[in-house]
Amino acid sequence: MEGRKLRGMFGSQTKPETEEGQNTMSQAGPVTETSSQAPGTVSARRAKTLEAKGVNLYYGDFHAVENVTMTIEPNKVTALIGSSGCGKTTFLRSLNRMHELTPGASVKGDIYLDGEDIYGGGVDPVAVRRLVGMVFQQPNPFPTMSIYDNVAAGLNFNAGKVSKGDKDAVVEKSLRGAHLWDEVKDRLDRPGSGLSGGQQQRLCIARATAVSPEVLLMDEPCSALDPVATLAIEDLIAELKKEYTIAIVTHNMQQAARASDNTAFFNLDESGKPGHLVEIGTTEDIFTRPKQKETEDYVSGRFG
Repeated sequence: MEGRKLRGMFGSQTKPETEEGQNTMSQAGPVTETSSQAPGTVSARRAKTLEAKGVNLYYGDFHAVENVTMTIEPNKVTALIGSSGCGKTTFLRSLNRMHELTPGASVKGDIYLDGEDIYGGGVDPVAVRRLVGMVFQQPNPFPTMSIYDNVAAGLNFNAGKVSKGDKDAVVEKSLRGAHLWDEVKDRLDRPGSGLSGGQQQRLCIARATAVSPEVLLMDEPCSALDPVATLAIEDLIAELKKEYTIAIVTHNMQQAARASDNTAFFNLDESGKPGHLVEIGTTEDIFTRPKQKETEDYVSGRFG
């Protein structure tokens, strides 16, 4: 994946929608990366850096997030914390251009993936979302698809170029990477919706990694799970960061402390005002010696 460029590989966003779907996975994409590797092995690619500079996010006239500048470091987990309504999820969604899917939403400022502006002219947003994958709060396997087809869903955009053998290898590798293969290998043809909540979330993570993204965004991925399933997802996140850059929104302070390397605290001055980044630092510093009093008040439970 080294040196993969948004413009060079994916072209202009002015292409018709159907053509975007056909062309967003090039021959340098997931199949050629994974087909030469044994299932379950970790690639040697270098994780990417996401950098936001002066990012402001709007829903129509409403200013939702104000002037965020921060770096999400490679091979680390960055937790986004803060009270409800402070813009954490809105900011997370801007990192792969999902924010702009909401009617009337807009972005000002710059977001770079290894120095390349993901909002730059000629950059295909579908390509951005393939490189910067998203795992949502509620597990969302495609209900009519089998476990196998759920994982292979992204590859099927390019079904004419992906052999059955290559697809099988990618599905197995992704399920192994999600610590799910041994649990489902004998029932790949059964509906993904028949799995437990924790298994469904790991299935969604396998689906996200099957198309070989470079960054994984997770929006409260454990909020609907029991404590045992939550710990399984946290263990998986610790494994995934060896290969990916990860940003996770969480309301669980213990989870942020356990699962992240860096923590960014968001807040808002009052209801109706834009959320903003208060500070970002190592998780240890944020939880034990924050620079801002409002951060100390939040992590100590005085508000939020």
